[in-house]
Amino acid sequence: MEPLVVLIAVSGLLLLAKALGAGWARRPTAALRGGLAAMFTLTGAAHFVGMREEIVAMVPSALPAPGLLVTLTGIAELACAAGLLWSRTARGSAALLSAMLVLMFPANVYAAAGGAVPWWDQLGPRTAVQCVFLAATVTVVLRRGTSPVE
Repeated sequence: MEPLVVLIAVSGLLLLAKALGAGWARRPTAALRGGLAAMFTLTGAAHFVGMREEIVAMVPSALPAPGLLVTLTGIAELACAAGLLWSRTARGSAALLSAMLVLMFPANVYAAAGGAVPWWDQLGPRTAVQCVFLAATVTVVLRRGTSPVE
């Protein structure tokens, strides 16, 4: 739930900055990129600090080396979060994050099926939140922009 709150809050604050005349925030997509960057920084960092054990436990047992997979996906999320902030790499970073969201969805299904979880971690809410994240990354991929900061 925290990643969704971060995405909405940071995107909203950046849209507010745009409304107040911030010159660097020319397009709404810039606010969305900032929100996604903050969100994926949070989730990528969680692969190393705070929630590492829980994230490793989410990896389906059919996959080898869950610790290595969590490390690699954490590095990818942090790198793509940084890439979202530079217009030249934003679309590519968003495309990679979109693919990761789709490819890692089975881990969400596996985690939701694993015992008693709070309502927001059950499969329906998890799926809805993943769809929001995917819609946001796909929006960045599809948005064309020419300004240096977009």
